[in-house]
Amino acid sequence: MSPEYEAGFDASGRLLAEERAGDNAPPLSVSELSAILKRTVEDRFGYVRLRGEISGFKRAASGHLYLCLKDDNAVIDGVMWKGGAARLPFAPQDGVEVIATGKLTTYPGRSKYQIVIERMELAGEGALMALLEKLKQKLAAEGLFDRDRKRRLPFMPRTIGVVTSPTGAVIRDILHRLEDRCPTNVLLWPVLVQGQGAAEQVARAVRGFSDMKAGGPHPRPDLVIVARGGGSIEDLWSFNEETVVRAVAECSIPIISAVGHETDTTLCDHAADMRAPTPTAAAEMAVPVRADLIAMLTEQGLRMNRAVRRGAAQARERLDMQARLMPTPDTLLAPQRQRLDQLSDNLGNCLRHRLADARGHLGQAGGALRPALLQQYLNRAKERLDRLRLRPDYLTRVFHDRATAFDRLSRLFVSVNPDLPLQRGFARVMAGDRLVKTTADARAAGAVSLHFADGAVGAVIEGGSPPTPLEKPPSQAISPSSRPARKPQESGETRQQDLFS
Repeated sequence: MSPEYEAGFDASGRLLAEERAGDNAPPLSVSELSAILKRTVEDRFGYVRLRGEISGFKRAASGHLYLCLKDDNAVIDGVMWKGGAARLPFAPQDGVEVIATGKLTTYPGRSKYQIVIERMELAGEGALMALLEKLKQKLAAEGLFDRDRKRRLPFMPRTIGVVTSPTGAVIRDILHRLEDRCPTNVLLWPVLVQGQGAAEQVARAVRGFSDMKAGGPHPRPDLVIVARGGGSIEDLWSFNEETVVRAVAECSIPIISAVGHETDTTLCDHAADMRAPTPTAAAEMAVPVRADLIAMLTEQGLRMNRAVRRGAAQARERLDMQARLMPTPDTLLAPQRQRLDQLSDNLGNCLRHRLADARGHLGQAGGALRPALLQQYLNRAKERLDRLRLRPDYLTRVFHDRATAFDRLSRLFVSVNPDLPLQRGFARVMAGDRLVKTTADARAAGAVSLHFADGAVGAVIEGGSPPTPLEKPPSQAISPSSRPARKPQESGETRQQDLFS
């Protein structure tokens, strides 16, 4: 190695790493450094609370949540495992400001640090209202709050389904109010009305009532009431969850939302067919007052009786007026009685005249019935019968005439058969189902079919010229005189006519 080459490398620019005396900093691997950094960060920041805005939120198929928390100047990645994500009281969305509690750790695979979130809460009521407004706009855009979807409540439901807590005062208020107004059947579906899992239970209860079939072990409700007492917006948040709103909107039974007090409003109220300010008011909307119904029916019955009596009295008056204007039965039947008397007088005379005429006709007929006349009539009938009898010579003559006519028609059919000349080498030219007789017709057709004795072939007509005088027309190629004379037919042989004769 040349001195110039050795001089080009000093202690800071060696090609090979060498341990020097007094060097107490051994080289670390990347994995070792990453592990040291991970332990340092986790020991130093084992418990932190971060306030930031959610960005890039994503829920993996495994159930884990991945997101970023950001403010005006910085961004940190975050992850929330499946167990913690299942306990979240709200659905995270981009743009929502939250306070995340967890610990910092590093991700060696990308040399990044992140926060493992154990609990996440909305950062104040403003963030909660912003999340609520965003979800409201989304569901309204899908048409879940349209007035056209609202249905009329049944006038008097036989069975009412109630979705609420079984231990609260709400169900007792509803039952007492229904008992006071109009007792009816009540089916209670007990659920949690706040806290973790409350939204899923309420949605499952609403869908359960909707899926009930008529004629099952329990009567299918005609009306459903979703009820809860008053509280803060956090207490009522379960009724703002998307799963509850969609279940209420998709319910096949008319539904009343009675969540909170009169000033409380949830998204469930917008999706329901009717909103009640309180659970007690929902019971009042569900059924009419039984006493009022009885009074109304009584009043309607009295009015109906008065109307019927008044109508009958008016009809009776009109009938009396019409009866006074109508003629009496004697006046109506007087002409018929007179005619009946006349016919009775004429009946005896007519019978006597008819009997005298019948006796005269009987006398004439009896004079004509003599034995000689009957014998003469019988002889004439026998003569006609003899003329009508079938004689053998007559039948033989008729049969011979019919056989001769049939033989003549058979020979004529054979002679005019168009396929007979084809067996002697002739061909029949057809254009579709039309017979081609002249060259002009053939040129006009363009394509023809030639029918021979054993089948048919197609042909295309090309332009030609008329035959020269030296050529003989096809019709003179074979004349009847040039054909050999046929042998005389033997006696008894059926003569066949010639096609060219």
